[in-house]
Amino acid sequence: MAIEDNPGSRTSYGDELRRRREAAGLTQEELSVRAVMSRTHIAHIEGGRRRPSLEDARRLDAVLNAGGVFERFLPTQGEGAVAEHFAEALRLEEQATTIKVYGPKLVPGILQTRAYASEVLASGFPPKTPEERDKLLVTRLNRARILADFGSPVVWTLLDEAVLRRPAGGPSVMCEQLRHIAELGETYRIRVHVLPFSVGLHALMEGVVSLMWFEDLPPVAYVEGLNTGRVLEVPSVVRQCQWAYDQAMGDALSHRDSLALIRSVAEDYEHAQLE
Repeated sequence: MAIEDNPGSRTSYGDELRRRREAAGLTQEELSVRAVMSRTHIAHIEGGRRRPSLEDARRLDAVLNAGGVFERFLPTQGEGAVAEHFAEALRLEEQATTIKVYGPKLVPGILQTRAYASEVLASGFPPKTPEERDKLLVTRLNRARILADFGSPVVWTLLDEAVLRRPAGGPSVMCEQLRHIAELGETYRIRVHVLPFSVGLHALMEGVVSLMWFEDLPPVAYVEGLNTGRVLEVPSVVRQCQWAYDQAMGDALSHRDSLALIRSVAEDYEHAQLE
């Protein structure tokens, strides 16, 4: 089946890439050099396990003289309401065996309560209709389903102290949110570490990063900025993200001390509700 017959399918997309690569007399390694992509990434695309970025698709079109086929028929990124730049990371998150996430300003989505997530979604620009926010909220809350299984994935959370101190939605919302994180940490469903203000500058100051490991695929990193995000798969780049995460983790409070700080800040918010 040609890619045109089944648009949006990773399998047909991968089959088409393999067919055109072999017709051009190229190995995966040779194509990777010409298209400025890793051989592993090309192998995963051909196997239907990964979705190429728009830039990847354009380079494949150019190298294989495909007339724009690979750009026009990029596989769909997933179902449900989610920012396009995060769709691929969401799919990978559901397959991961280990996730290590850093939150510089906000609680990572996988840990957000309904009230906190609602406040975050309402604060974005351009403004969203209530219906749009509801769709995004459902998708965001569904991410937490992977925490229902106690052992998989293993989740490490590194939070800047600013996440605890920024009053998203007011004291009641923050109190509930922080106690939710503390409960997950106290039951050891997740590991929690806080980077206190006293650390000053650290290796992850530049933005959001999420690291993911898999049973039968190479690890990836997801980095995000304002209205943009990207899954990184080149091994050397992923390792650099891992090293930065490990360095910042070395500056963070222990799991026990982090939970104590989170509980203390939650109590401050609780007292603020009574004033």
